Amino acid sequence: MGKPIMANAGQDRIDATGFAPSPQRAERDLVALGILVSAIFLFVGTGSTVLTGIARSWLYGVGSPDVLLTNALILNIALLIFGWRRYTELQTEITERRKAEQTATRLARTDALTGCLNRRSLDDAIAALVDEGAQHGDEIAVMMIDLDKFKRSNDLLGHKVGDAVLVETARRIEALMPPRAVVARLGGDEFICAVIFPPRSDSAIEQLAVRINDALAQPIFSGDLRAEVTASIGIAVGARGAVHSAVHVAQDLLHRADLAMYQAKRRGRNRFAWFEQSMERELRFRGELEQGIREGLKHGEFVPYYEKQIDLDTGEITGFEMLARWLSPRHGIVSPEVFIPVAEEIGLIAELSEALITLALVDAKAWDPRLTLSVNISPVQLRDPWFAQRLLRMLVAANFPPTRLEIEITETCLHENIAIVRSLITSLKNQGIRISLDDFGTGYSSLAQLRTLPFDRIKIDRSFVSTLARSADSASIVEAISSLGRGMALPITAEGIESSEVLAALRQFGQFKGQGYLYGQPASAEDVKAELSAHGLLSGQSTGSAAPEGPSACSA
Repeated sequence: MGKPIMANAGQDRIDATGFAPSPQRAERDLVALGILVSAIFLFVGTGSTVLTGIARSWLYGVGSPDVLLTNALILNIALLIFGWRRYTELQTEITERRKAEQTATRLARTDALTGCLNRRSLDDAIAALVDEGAQHGDEIAVMMIDLDKFKRSNDLLGHKVGDAVLVETARRIEALMPPRAVVARLGGDEFICAVIFPPRSDSAIEQLAVRINDALAQPIFSGDLRAEVTASIGIAVGARGAVHSAVHVAQDLLHRADLAMYQAKRRGRNRFAWFEQSMERELRFRGELEQGIREGLKHGEFVPYYEKQIDLDTGEITGFEMLARWLSPRHGIVSPEVFIPVAEEIGLIAELSEALITLALVDAKAWDPRLTLSVNISPVQLRDPWFAQRLLRMLVAANFPPTRLEIEITETCLHENIAIVRSLITSLKNQGIRISLDDFGTGYSSLAQLRTLPFDRIKIDRSFVSTLARSADSASIVEAISSLGRGMALPITAEGIESSEVLAALRQFGQFKGQGYLYGQPASAEDVKAELSAHGLLSGQSTGSAAPEGPSACSA
C-alpha cells in the first residue's frame, strides 16, 4: 500500500500525491512481478510430476512422492499466493495513486473554498477560450469582479460569514454564466469570469455585468447574520490576432480588466467600467504617486499648511485648521485630494497623518494659547482602537494642551461603525480634546446620532456655503443646520466662505465661525508664524485680543 505522508526523520522522500517516488516503488514492483513469474514457471515445470506422484500414492498406495519436489511445490504455491497478493496490492495502489493524482490536479487547478478555478490555472483556461473563439471569429469578454468593502464586513461579522459570502458569490456568478464560460477566484475577494461573445456585443456584455451587480448586491445570510456587499466590475474585450499567442491575449485581457475594475471603484463602486487606453497612463501616474508617497515620507516632503478660522461676529482669528500638502520634488505642491486616497489604499495614511499632526503640534505650540488647532483624521484611523492612545502620546511629547486641539470626523464615518466612533470620541473627550462633525449635510448622520454622540461642534460642508448667495436650496440647508445647532446648543463653523456676498448671506442665519479663501489661502507654518507675530499672536506676546480678520486681510 502507498505510504502516508509523515514528518519522521529518515523516511523515504514522498511525492506530491502521498506515495514513495517512482525509483523505489518501481524496484519493489519489479521484484514482486519477478517472483510471481518465476513461481508460475516453477509450478508449470514441477507441478504435474509432483501432483501425479502424490495422487498415485494417496489413491492407490503405489510408491511415494519425492520429498524434495513436494517441498518445492509447497514453496512454489506459497510464492504464487504471495505474488498474487502483491499483484493485487499493486493494482490497488495504482488505482489509489490515479485517484490521488486526479485529486492533486483538481486541488492545484481549483480554489479549495469555492470550487472555482484558481489563479494558477486561469491563464490557460482563458487562453483555451481565446483559441476557441478565434475558430469562429468571436471575441472574449473578461470581467474582473472585486467585492466592495468585503474586508470590513469580514472583520465585523467574522471569517465564517466571510467564507459564506465568497462561496455564495461564486455560486451566483456561475449561475449567470452561459455555457463554455470560465469562472475563477484569484484570491481574497477577487473573481474573474470570461465569456465568448460575437463581435460588437457591447450591449449583451453590459447586460451581463448589470445582472452580476444586481445579483451580488442581494443580502447573504449565514445563520442569524446578514452580510451585504456589492461589486465593482472591470470589463475588457479582445480576440486572438495573427501576431500574439492566446496566452498573451489572455494575460493582456486580465491586465486591462483589472485597470477597469479600479476605475469602477473610483467612480463610486457597485458598478462596472470598460477598459480605456487612458487607464494605462493613469496606472503609471498612480504608480509614480505610490512610490513618491513612500519616498516622501522618508524625506519629510509632507508638511502641514494652515487655514484660518474666524469668529464672524468679531472678525478675530480663533484658530487654524491643519491641511496636508506634499512638496514633491517631481510634481510640485500636491493637493491632498490627489495623494490622500492613494495613501489610504496603500496603508500609509496613519503614518502620514501622525507625522503631520506631530509637526502641527510643534507649530501650534508657538501660537497664542487662545488659538486652537483643528485636525482631520481618516476613516482608517477611526477604525484603529489604539489611535486615541497614540494621539495622547503625541500631545505629551509636544507638551501641547489637549484643550487646544480639535479633531474633525467626517459625517460619512458615522455610517461605517457607530460603536467604534462612539468609543473613540469618548476616549478623546476624556482627555479634554474637542470633537467636531465635519462636512455636515453630506452624509448619513441622524438627529439620534447627534444627540447620543458628544460632539462639540458641527461644520457645514463648503458645497452648501460656497453657493449660498446664488442657490435657494443651499440657503434652506444652511438655515436648517443653523436652527439645528441652536436647538442642540452646538456651535457651528461654516467652510467655504469665498466672497463678501456669501459672508453677508451667512450672517443672516446666526452666529458662526467661518473659514475660506475670503480670509486667505492656506499658508505654510513659516508664513502663519510671521503673520501671527505681526499681530502679536505668538506665545509670549501680550495683546488684548486676537487680530481682526476681514475681506481686507485676504492674503494670496
